[in-house]
Amino acid sequence: MRLFVQLSYDGSPFCGWQFQPNVPSVQQEVERALSIAFGEPVTVVGAGRTDTGVNARHYIAHFDVTAWPLEESARILRKINAILPPAIVAEAFYRVADEAHARFDAVSRTYRYFIHTVKDPFARHSCRLWFTPDVAAMNRAAEPMLGRHDFSSFEKTGGANKTSLCTVTEARWEALDSEHFVFTITADRFLRNMVRATVGTLLEVGRGRRAPEWVGEVLAARNRSEAGQSVIGEALFLEEIRYPYPLQTI
Repeated sequence: MRLFVQLSYDGSPFCGWQFQPNVPSVQQEVERALSIAFGEPVTVVGAGRTDTGVNARHYIAHFDVTAWPLEESARILRKINAILPPAIVAEAFYRVADEAHARFDAVSRTYRYFIHTVKDPFARHSCRLWFTPDVAAMNRAAEPMLGRHDFSSFEKTGGANKTSLCTVTEARWEALDSEHFVFTITADRFLRNMVRATVGTLLEVGRGRRAPEWVGEVLAARNRSEAGQSVIGEALFLEEIRYPYPLQTI
């Protein structure tokens, strides 16, 4: 039986989603909790990698189990959450077709990046800036990213992707108030470090160092050294993953 599990997690204690030897990962903790709960080894396949420190409010992974007592789903969910560390919560399980795949079936993913410009003791998952960004200029700069493009300029070098083509359907900044801002980006897929490099590049425009037209030139260059520096991962959230079929909780 194949199931999807929906997770939320604070990425601060982990070296990303992906299992790595000798370092804590979200995948490792989720597999441990599921294996204990079901009394059998369970391997999970995630919707994608999140880097060290990156958070998720809506993450999907799939796994297979030999049996699932549907009438006890609520109890099993409570049991798994009792095993998981405080930084991870399992929010729901979905019964899916045996061939469903959390990563390859996803049609879009949405990330949000938070910044603030004043000392804020509650903004632990936000990036502190020492200037007020020009939101209008950054939104003009983000326009060339919409559509299907090669995002090599925003990809961490040394990756093993077969292609750097991504289709971006949303890329916009908004002011939450005069001191807090958020960038939202949606695409069919993301390259490693792509969102953080994108934010860092747009902030070069937002602080007046570059003109909005520069970002289009960076995109066309297909060269990581042409883009801005990557921003910290702690302020980045995976907000939503969409699939071409409805997900029904069990």
